[in-house]
Amino acid sequence: MSDFEVLLTSRERPIVTAEFPSMDGGDLATVEQALTHYRGFVDAVNITDNPAAHAHASNVSMAIAVKQLGIEPIMQVVCRDKNRIAAQADVVGASMHGVTTFCALTGDDVTAGDEPEARRVFDIDGPQLISIMSGLSRGSYLSGRELKHKKELLIGAVENPFAPPADVRIRRARMKVDAGARFLQLQIGYEPGVLESFIEGCRNNGVTERAAVMPTIILTKTAGALRFMESSVPGIHVPQPVISRIAEAQDPAEESFQLVREQVEHALALAGVAGIHITDFRHDGSLERLVRELSIGPVSVGTEARSA
Repeated sequence: MSDFEVLLTSRERPIVTAEFPSMDGGDLATVEQALTHYRGFVDAVNITDNPAAHAHASNVSMAIAVKQLGIEPIMQVVCRDKNRIAAQADVVGASMHGVTTFCALTGDDVTAGDEPEARRVFDIDGPQLISIMSGLSRGSYLSGRELKHKKELLIGAVENPFAPPADVRIRRARMKVDAGARFLQLQIGYEPGVLESFIEGCRNNGVTERAAVMPTIILTKTAGALRFMESSVPGIHVPQPVISRIAEAQDPAEESFQLVREQVEHALALAGVAGIHITDFRHDGSLERLVRELSIGPVSVGTEARSA
């Protein structure tokens, strides 16, 4: 059992995960250099699978590299580009190298990327992929064929609390947990009341008891980044007052950081929230500053040890 899985089970402190940057080539040293921004500050990093329908170095190769370099990878697998056979092959292949934590996503449509003429696969959807991964963890492929070398897998998923209708999103969260998801990383959102209602619904239907629910926040510097998300990123809504707050600030970068800090404090104060997932578009040490100021993630353990 990985340290990340132990933490998911114990809930002894807020969990911190982060999105690892996609790469377009390089080598193990390239990955190691990128990991310096995360090492010691997060419990695990998400390895994306061609995010926003843009081709990058494969999720399998990146997850293996991160695992070899000593940080727990959460290998995302999307349904957009591969059928069920290829998805199972990737999961089993990565597990041969010690990668045992996965996150299932349906995936953005190809029209979100820079090759919109690509053919969609979508042989299965996110909940079905979770179920297939659960079968692999129990020791068999979807066909029923036995795995000769079974490895227990830790399976997660994503959900968007901010996409209506709200009751459907709460039911989908339960569906994913029923299929075998042990953690849920939520979509980025800027509507605290909507998040509160979603978490309450997940408490009422047992999701937060059975799975670690982690809202996502995104570290940005400018109002322009928020405007871009509002206009161009499917599934994300940034209310105008939030954009205006950053645009009218004397120091937009600092105000952006304070906005994120408030989002994290609000999310972690909600009963049923197990941690936070961070996407960092600043790459200026803000992730380290955030976890240190709030004493969350591995940093909180180090702080307690120094105080003892």
